[in-house]
Amino acid sequence: MTSQKSPAKAQIHYRIELFDLNAHLYQVTLTIAEPAITQHVSLPVWIQGSYLVREFSKNLQKLTAFQGKQRVDAVQSDKCSWQLDCDSSKPLLITYQVFALDNSVRTAWLDDARGFFNGTSMCLRVEGQEDTAHVLELKSLSSKRNWQVATAATPLKINKQGFGSYAFADYDELVDCPFELGTFWSDSFTVRGVKHRFVVAGATATFDGAKLLADTQKICATAIVFWHGKSSKPAFKNYVFMLNAVDDGYGGLEHRNSTALICKRQDLPRLGQAKQPVGYTTLLGLISHEYFHTWNVKRLRPKEFAEFDYSQENYTELLWFFEGFTSYYDDLLLRRAGLLDDAQYLDLLCKTANQVAQTPGRKVQAVAEASFDAWVKYYRPEPNTANATVSYYTKGALVALCFDLTLRAEGKTTLDDVMRGLWLRCKAGPMSERDFATVLEELGGRSFAKEIKAWVHGTGELPVRELLVKHGVVVSDEPAQLQQRLGLRVAEAGGINIKVVLSGGAAEKAGFAAGDEWLGITLGAGSNTQSWRIHKLEDLAQYITEQAAKSQKITAIVARDKRLIHLTLNWPAKSAERTWQFKAAKEVSEAKQFSAWLAA
Repeated sequence: MTSQKSPAKAQIHYRIELFDLNAHLYQVTLTIAEPAITQHVSLPVWIQGSYLVREFSKNLQKLTAFQGKQRVDAVQSDKCSWQLDCDSSKPLLITYQVFALDNSVRTAWLDDARGFFNGTSMCLRVEGQEDTAHVLELKSLSSKRNWQVATAATPLKINKQGFGSYAFADYDELVDCPFELGTFWSDSFTVRGVKHRFVVAGATATFDGAKLLADTQKICATAIVFWHGKSSKPAFKNYVFMLNAVDDGYGGLEHRNSTALICKRQDLPRLGQAKQPVGYTTLLGLISHEYFHTWNVKRLRPKEFAEFDYSQENYTELLWFFEGFTSYYDDLLLRRAGLLDDAQYLDLLCKTANQVAQTPGRKVQAVAEASFDAWVKYYRPEPNTANATVSYYTKGALVALCFDLTLRAEGKTTLDDVMRGLWLRCKAGPMSERDFATVLEELGGRSFAKEIKAWVHGTGELPVRELLVKHGVVVSDEPAQLQQRLGLRVAEAGGINIKVVLSGGAAEKAGFAAGDEWLGITLGAGSNTQSWRIHKLEDLAQYITEQAAKSQKITAIVARDKRLIHLTLNWPAKSAERTWQFKAAKEVSEAKQFSAWLAA
């Protein structure tokens, strides 16, 4: 048995049971030691780090309440809240079930092979007692004696498998600490006195756990040095990575001393392979991103997140900083950790730059506005999303790049120093845009108000090319792919299905619409007319040459609502759309700046 000293007697106790694996049901018993006369309880509508109202209460069922043998009526007051009139001198027991079949990092899952949950999906909030001590007791199942538990929570009294009781200082801590259950691969390492555990569910026999562990250790060591130098220790005492390997999936969600991750099985490193899967680099970037969040959003965080309101959206204009700057540093720290070379890093940076450049919405929405609108736009993509919005992840990363390279070119400081300066100024707590501006000015020796206005609150182009060239990067223009030249984003499964029509492009001018199926083309006119069936965009190259496009009439044959529509298409010239390529110069006069940036 493992136990630690108990905190002050918990007023709030949750017992979570694996009620029915085949029905995907957990059963939760909530005990409130001293309920209010009129006690309100509610389930969060969102989870920290994922800015969308997800309505977790839709999976809660069969709620009943008792004080002793006396039934207490639970009256639902809104979509996620209940009111109970109680005898305040007696403990109140509330029992309910949670359906868990969402195989993401945000909610809960339970079947015969694995369990996982976040507190936001499972634990009713006892209103008025959020700041008191909470205990979560996790019950094992006799038929699953080989199952183990992985969590970063503080154990109170647990068995060797990890089942038992865990202590939390308050409700915020409880719902910021996920649990992984099942039979999984597990190993650990220690960096700067902090034990890091890595668990992987769903891996195949070819999984190379030693490589994943070693590479993750390099990431963690690099991040800790970034924030704390070579001697100081992080504020957290332990950390847990929980990775769910599936057939198809990707994502992560940060927590105060753990992270939940999901990836494709094929992206895991494999035993005996000198060259690992391409997707493994993406996985390492995800690990780096979520670990960097341990400082940048979980501790240093928007002032609007000083206290969380779990009943509704929590707005901030600072996601460009907390997600965007984290996206800048995730791959940069891989380079500094020796997990990428210069060319690999520049390829990833170039991909980000092209994603932003190929999004018309960058001219419509400022990245601060994108942060505020995350609740209704980023997580709800629609056909017009690319034309009306910009990602605070990708453009935020480029904003970070521009600040970093500008500061380095001026020679007084770097963005690394600014990040550490913010950490100290805000005492690892809430920060505002004004704090960012102040530290920039203090360390950079001048006001950066002009840059903040243009890059964060404006919709003009960022000076990415000029700044990269100053730091020894050759930026070249290459012909764009056909989709981009046409102004389309398509899915080619059994045909050409139009997903997005980009504003200002040839397809929009022709009259294409999202939802169309592009069936064929007609070339020429009169007796010279020819019609061709096409199944993928590459087919067009068989029938259309640049010279032919200049002299022939091109008609696209499109199916829309089972009607055949003929659209006149002006074929775009190769020079109409370009993409960037980044390479380190062979003879770099700025070699010192280049190496200082990538190997800082």
